[in-house]
Amino acid sequence: MGLNIVLIEPEIPNNTGNIGRLSLASGSTLHLVKPFGFELSDKRVKRAGLDYWQHVDLKIYENAEEFFSTHSDKKMAFLSSHGSKSVYDIPFEENMFLVFGKESVGLSEEITSANSGKLYQIPIHSEHIRSLNLANAVSVVVYEGLRQLKA
Repeated sequence: MGLNIVLIEPEIPNNTGNIGRLSLASGSTLHLVKPFGFELSDKRVKRAGLDYWQHVDLKIYENAEEFFSTHSDKKMAFLSSHGSKSVYDIPFEENMFLVFGKESVGLSEEITSANSGKLYQIPIHSEHIRSLNLANAVSVVVYEGLRQLKA
């Protein structure tokens, strides 16, 4: 049982390292879409992923166009604070792609507009916060998906 975690233009090496570790722990594949805000060789990526990084099932794409053309036939859910549906309403399937945007601005307008029917958000119960840390958000969604698939 596994999912596909997609990070479009990740900016913070520690988040990507933590998400790599999460990918391995959850049996998921990690897809990273360039450009990155760091080098994959950055010691902060390795430190956050600990000594697990070399075991992560990792796929790298030069840009969003390459990623989407490679996986145009795959089932995807797009995560954004602008989503109108809850993460709990995602119709999870085995090997589904969960697409997350960069830390500073999330998914681009082009991606959210083209996928408005598949746009989901994590419920936030305070008006004092607008979003979760990317690594935390990925964890919430991946483990909700695994929970639903197991049920």
